[in-house]
Order: sequence, then C-alpha cells, then structure tokens
Amino acid sequence: MEFLNKLKNLKEEMSKVMVGKEEEVEILAIALLYNGHILLESVPGTGKTMLAKTFARMINGSFSRIQFTPDVLPSDVTGIQFFNPKEQEFEFRPGPILANIVLADEVNRATPRTQSSLLEVMEERQVTIDGHTISLEDPFMVIATQNPVESQQGTFPLPIAQMDRFFIKMEMDYPTFEEEKQMIHMHRSGGQAVDVRPVLNQDDIKVMKDELKKITYSNEVEDYLLEIVRKTREHSDIELGVSPRGTLALMKAAQGKALLTGRTFVVPNDIKLMAPYVLSHRIFLSTEASLTKSAERVIEELINSVPVPVEAGV
Repeated sequence: MEFLNKLKNLKEEMSKVMVGKEEEVEILAIALLYNGHILLESVPGTGKTMLAKTFARMINGSFSRIQFTPDVLPSDVTGIQFFNPKEQEFEFRPGPILANIVLADEVNRATPRTQSSLLEVMEERQVTIDGHTISLEDPFMVIATQNPVESQQGTFPLPIAQMDRFFIKMEMDYPTFEEEKQMIHMHRSGGQAVDVRPVLNQDDIKVMKDELKKITYSNEVEDYLLEIVRKTREHSDIELGVSPRGTLALMKAAQGKALLTGRTFVVPNDIKLMAPYVLSHRIFLSTEASLTKSAERVIEELINSVPVPVEAGV
C-alpha cells in the first residue's frame, strides 16, 4: 500500500530532527486520521514543541503555539472582533487556534473558562465570535501538554469530562542512553537546522481516511473490546469508568493501528496496544487506589485480566 511507504518516509523525515520517536509519530498519524486531539504529558525539555512543529511540516500544514498562563483569555485563543477606526468598521482578527496543528502548551495553567473555550473549539471545529463563525480547516489537531511534576500551585487540572474530549493521552519519556548520545552527535556541529520535507498532503490523508472505512471487526474482536471497556466500569479500583465516547475512540484507534500495520481487519493486539493511550485518561481512580497505583497501571492490569479470543488471532 502506497500510504505505508508514506508513513515510513514520515518516520524517516522526523528522525532527522527527533531521535527515537517512531512510536509517537505513529500515534500522531493515527490521531490525525480522525482529527483527534492529543494530551501529551512529559517533563520540560523532551521535545514537545519540536515534535508538534515538525509533524505540521510533514503534512504541509500550518502550526501555531499557545503558551497558557492564568491570564490568557478565551479571546486570546479564538480571536476577536476589533474596531478599525481607519475603515470605520469591525474586523475579525483570528486567534492561534486557526491552524492545522495547534500546540496548547501547559494547558492546565489556563483558567477553567479558557480551557472550556479551547475544548469547545476542539469538539465543534469552529470558532464563533459576535455572530461571526469560521470553520476550522481540515486537518485540525490540538496537541495539549501537561507537566506531570509541576506544582499544583497556579494550575487548574482538567476535569474528567474535559479529559474525555482528548482522543489519546501520550507520555514522552526521557531518551535512552543511545538516543541521547545520538542527539549529542546531531547537535555537536553547532545544531544547524535540518531541512525536512513534507511527506503527506491533503489527498494522501483523504485516501488513508477512505481506507480506514474498510477496516473490519470480527464479532469476537468486537466483544473483546467491549469487555475491556465494561471492566473499567466494574473494577474495584475505578470510581468512574470509560464513557461510550471512549468506546468509540478505542474502536477507531484500533482501526488506525490495523491500517498502519497494513491489515484490513482489527486483531486483539491492536486493541491491547492502543487501549492504554485511549483509556487511561478516561477513568477516575478511587482514593485508595490512587495512593498506590497509576491509571496506566490499572488499565494494564485490567487488559491482562480479559481473555484474548484465540480464534481471532493476536
């Protein structure tokens, strides 16, 4: 399939700038196919901005960054209508949300009001200001970041209802010893900018979206997915389980994984691989469980407790 070669080229181009991020690039590609948004959690300095900016370049799309602080207003995100005294009329000044790839940096530093305006745009894919409505261009994806070790002072954690709007939550770890050594070699000569070329265009993305519609589920694999979701609603460590929106998100993510693997059908392993990315931010742990476990660990334990349908393959 031609798009598999495109994905390979995408990873190769990204590797010129980002070391050891092949898995993250694949997750970004899956989210892109559904115009899904990503919540990216990592410590400062791990390359979040570079990842988002380079990915936008790879799809020949526009990129913008919003640095969130408590004093950022909804209008700073969406744009404003302002009066032009020279023309004696109101004009629309678009905000940074009007881009293909938007990096919402440290989204939990924004006030709940500003967070809500951002998430409304993410859900409805349009901006309305004083009766003036603008539809966002396709593709459109928000990559929002959080710092996992940041002090709670001055932050406004996203509630579960808003976390559920993110298609995928992804963590960026520190690079391995060899990856960090490779980074040093890349920048040792003065850190000159690397010229990366676009790999995907609008037509390529449309073709891949059309191919997604052909990805099938067997009854056994479908039941396997539903059993995992239902376990989140019955697990003793989980107070609030995965919503139906989360069920559909897992279905789509598994289809995307199957497509990028070169198959026309979903296997249980697609679900197992994508479930931690799709489900971990959609559950709310009990007070007791949160003292000793992470949501990711609970999801992993839950997945391992559900029998895999052998006849469906892995």
